[in-house]
Amino acid sequence: MKKFLLCFLLAAPCFVFGPQLFAQTADRIEKLLSQEQVSYSDSALLVLEASGRIDPQHLESADEAFSFATERGWLPKGAKANGNTRLNGLSLLVMQAFEIDGGFFYALFKNPHYAYRAMIYRGIIQGRSDPQMSVSGSLLLYTVNKAMNMEQR
Repeated sequence: MKKFLLCFLLAAPCFVFGPQLFAQTADRIEKLLSQEQVSYSDSALLVLEASGRIDPQHLESADEAFSFATERGWLPKGAKANGNTRLNGLSLLVMQAFEIDGGFFYALFKNPHYAYRAMIYRGIIQGRSDPQMSVSGSLLLYTVNKAMNMEQR
C-alpha cells in the first residue's frame, strides 16, 4: 500500500504540470552530464532541490540556491557562485542539506574536511578521490543519488 501511495504521489505532478517540467529537468541533467566542472551555484541548485530544501516548481535560479546555501553556512568560506565545485565543498553541502550524521568531529566543526571524511566513511564517495578535486556533472549526479538513496533507508 505504501509503494502504491508513493507511486501515486510521485506521478501526480505529471498530470498537473505536464511534460514541460520533465523537459526542463531532463535538459538540466543533460547539461550537467556534459560539464567537466560544475559551479557551486549549479551544485547548490541540484542538491537543494533533491533534498527538498527548495521547491522545484518555483524554478528558483541557481544564484538564489547559492545564496540560500551560503546564508546557512552550507558552503565553504570563500566559495563563489561561478567557482568550480570542489569535492569537499560538495560534501559539506550534501551533509547539511540532507542532514546526514557525520560523527563527532563533523558535529563539532561542521567544516568541509570532516564532511568529506564522513561521506567517504558512509560510502557516498567511493573510489579514488581527493578533497580538492573538481566535481564533474556526472560525479555531482552520482553523489546526490547516493545521498538520496541513503536518506530512504
